Amino acid sequence: MSITLFVAAVTLWGAAAGLLLPRAAYRLSVEVDLPWRSACPSGHPLTGPAGGWLGRSVCPRCVPAGRWRGGYAPAAGAVPATTLVCLALGAGVGARPELAAWLLLAPFTVLLCFVDRAVHRLPHVLTLPLAATTAVALGGAALFTGTGGSWTRALLGGFVLGALYLVLHLINPRGMGFGDVTLSLTVGQILGWYGWSVLFAGTFAAFLAGTVHGYARIALRRAERTSPIAFGPFMAGGALAGVICAGLGLGLGLDLGLGLALGSGPVP
Repeated sequence: MSITLFVAAVTLWGAAAGLLLPRAAYRLSVEVDLPWRSACPSGHPLTGPAGGWLGRSVCPRCVPAGRWRGGYAPAAGAVPATTLVCLALGAGVGARPELAAWLLLAPFTVLLCFVDRAVHRLPHVLTLPLAATTAVALGGAALFTGTGGSWTRALLGGFVLGALYLVLHLINPRGMGFGDVTLSLTVGQILGWYGWSVLFAGTFAAFLAGTVHGYARIALRRAERTSPIAFGPFMAGGALAGVICAGLGLGLGLDLGLGLALGSGPVP
């Protein structure tokens, strides 16, 4: 596989997956104890594959009437976000077996970030299956040669980080929601795959970024000290940074990964 074809495939995957996120984000972005949205803002039922969860975020009954021309959940942010995340993963990890797992998880993680930003909520209907999917996907990757991590360590990483977040939740439930705890099961596996130092670094980066963001909002008078923040995007950002840095640090970047996949050996 040439680098051009590799980049094109990753880009196509990210863009296609990103197009499917806005409707799901719209439906999931509701307060706790409220049912998932099943209609557009004008009240028209959402129909389509998978019970209406898949499809464009444009209501065909609203467009002729001149309402929601840009869609009730525009895809302008989801498509570039998912595409850039997938490209960053491809550049950092290269054509290694675990890249398939990262690309599979990326759209769901971006979806969670959109929902968390909208309503400060990480739905368990996504976070718990995502943790199980991560374990299965990495287990599959571990069956191939040329991987850059350890499946056993990934599982332990998910357990360790999940336990840490659970303790923080029990100490301060308002500051650390249980959705963060369930998402940490996935983040811990992702970072733990590459090593304990990567797990620590990615976790530290998430808390550091979240702290800086919080104090910046306070300094700009956009929030108070007791105001909650959506921590999911920072957890996802820490995981992304950890994977990219680990891939590059271990020599698993784009050139090396593609070289080994093509059987040409490391690029000097």
